[in-house]
Amino acid sequence: MINANDNDGDEDPVFAIGFEAALIGIGRKFNINLAVYDYNKCVEILMERDEMSVEEAVEFMEYNVVGAYVGPQTPVFVEPKEEED
Repeated sequence: MINANDNDGDEDPVFAIGFEAALIGIGRKFNINLAVYDYNKCVEILMERDEMSVEEAVEFMEYNVVGAYVGPQTPVFVEPKEEED
């Protein structure tokens, strides 16, 4: 699920394959760039693309995507803050 892009440097982000539509930007931490994804959009992608239920998509995200550590450039999955009235 995660593509290391054959990175040699610490500055290149690692991207999650298949979640391009959920990419919201690049985060920066020290000298490392991190791909940042909208967690909820990733779940929606799994539900639509792979015909998963909400529960299946969340379980898949937690175990196979969020739980996948591929080094310091591991992507970040953000649950956007809901706007207050």
